[in-house]
Amino acid sequence: MLCFCHNLIKRNDIVPIMPQPGDLIEIFRGTYQHWALYVGEGYIVHLCPPTEAAGAGAYSLVSVLCDTAVVTKESLEEIVGKDRFLVNNLLDGKHKPRSVYDILRDARSLLGLEMPYCILRGNCEHFVTELRYGKGESRQVYYALDVGVRAVAIGMKALNAASNISCVKSKQKRILL
Repeated sequence: MLCFCHNLIKRNDIVPIMPQPGDLIEIFRGTYQHWALYVGEGYIVHLCPPTEAAGAGAYSLVSVLCDTAVVTKESLEEIVGKDRFLVNNLLDGKHKPRSVYDILRDARSLLGLEMPYCILRGNCEHFVTELRYGKGESRQVYYALDVGVRAVAIGMKALNAASNISCVKSKQKRILL
């Protein structure tokens, strides 16, 4: 039985959901989220870059530079540390979850394997959504790319506006001379 319910996040003051085998676990690390698959009895399976550890915090951002990670089974309590976590089967409305038997079988078969790790195409969220739904997706990547595209668009608009202001001032100077 899990003894660290205080780390479980509540959504809208609803009683938090205790993880069940096959559930996706979202662990909040401050600047990003780490993802794992709950396999029962307090354990998770996750894609673990060398820098991902409980309480790694900002240092765990170094995982962006890693190109491989190992599939490990560890205590959820140990990996969560002082951070918070939440059961988040985020794509259940979009994709039908595979059977718990298939999810756990495939997770066990990958234990100990070193796998390619890419923050954009093969991160811990891709890994667990592949196990649960048969399709790897990362909302973090979608959101980060969306924010990046918006920032570039805003920057381009600002440059365009600055250029237009400069052109108007230049024309005004010529008229005055």
